[in-house]
Amino acid sequence: MDARFSYREAAVRGASPVQLVICLYEQAISDLRGAIVALEKGNVEARTRGINHALKVVGHLQGSLDLERGGNVARNLYRFYSLLRASLIEAQLKQSAGIIQQQILHLAQVRESWVEVERAAAASQPSLAGPAPATPGISSRESPVTDWNA
Repeated sequence: MDARFSYREAAVRGASPVQLVICLYEQAISDLRGAIVALEKGNVEARTRGINHALKVVGHLQGSLDLERGGNVARNLYRFYSLLRASLIEAQLKQSAGIIQQQILHLAQVRESWVEVERAAAASQPSLAGPAPATPGISSRESPVTDWNA
């Protein structure tokens, strides 16, 4: 069994919805970093695989948004994910490490916002045994993580 898969699986068990979103951001960032390394080495297959997987992760994040209940947060995230996906497709076509790096920076910034949401939620909960906090803009009927290796 792949050690990375085991680590991810352990991280997902018992994670809050916000923690799962953070994990997806980390996965997309990791995919894109790998795509940059592959691009620099001239490995087209690995570059394509990295970008395509990041696109799947971002697509899943976008598809998990609850636009009715999420209000402006969900709508803004939807636009962010749409622009991110378009930029990644452009990066793939132009074989541009610069575009990929810019998207990594955007993902990292938004990831930090989710980390702050998680910190605030953890600080407001009196006990660890309480229910998981609601995730702004994320549908409660669908987990944001299904299969990172898909």
